[in-house]
Amino acid sequence: MTAVLFFVFAALALAGALGVVLSRNPVYSALLLVVTLVSVAVFFLMQDAQLVAAVQIIVYASAIVVLFLFVIMLLGVDKAEAIIEPLPGQRVLAVVLGGILLAQLLFLGGRVWATGAPCAEDVCRPEAGGANVEAVARSMFTTYLWPFEITAALLAIAVVGGVVIAKRGGAVTGGEDEPLPEPEEGAIESESAT
Repeated sequence: MTAVLFFVFAALALAGALGVVLSRNPVYSALLLVVTLVSVAVFFLMQDAQLVAAVQIIVYASAIVVLFLFVIMLLGVDKAEAIIEPLPGQRVLAVVLGGILLAQLLFLGGRVWATGAPCAEDVCRPEAGGANVEAVARSMFTTYLWPFEITAALLAIAVVGGVVIAKRGGAVTGGEDEPLPEPEEGAIESESAT
């Protein structure tokens, strides 16, 4: 059964990798990259490396590919757009919901499911009888809880900031939001003649 799984996912990985390189549509290339990365994660599972397989799926197949798709979609923007709220009051609602989420995180992080206290050495070691994933999870949600949460918040802020800067266009250089100038007809004809 292992050999069958290997050959099936090896074929998927090779087909996905070739599709990434040969596809003319960048969105299809990103989706075929997901196929390749998931196939590699199955190879890690076959080698009993569950943590590396989980990291492969969580970090590469989801986060990195979503970042690629953000860049692909943002490159398609050819003129600046005004930021218009389709729902009145959505910014206020977002701030209120964000405050509630932060309060829940602080409450749960300090009292209920994670303490932020150092993990006991006999519990956090893989040799203690637990799996490697369990040991990493215990140390991540005890000893390293706050650095983990702060890193996640910083990454979310960076993504939102990147989208806002890309949407505003001229805001980076201090200029006003203006559509890009249309090329002159003479310039196009002279380029096509050469």
